Amino acid sequence: MLEYKVVETTVVTDETLEEILNEWVASGWEFERMQFALHEGSKRPGMAFIFLCVSVRAERRGKTAR
Repeated sequence: MLEYKVVETTVVTDETLEEILNEWVASGWEFERMQFALHEGSKRPGMAFIFLCVSVRAERRGKTAR
């Protein structure tokens, strides 16, 4: 079973994105993808969304397998 995490940031710099990715990957999460939201009339992203996932056992989430 996969568990997903979405991290959003309004500071869209290479340093900030690297920091977020390195922090979560070091915690066992796997990077899945990144999406950007642009401000209207600007080519610079105003927000970034980082999608991560981790494999978890059903018992860890308090659920039993069917």
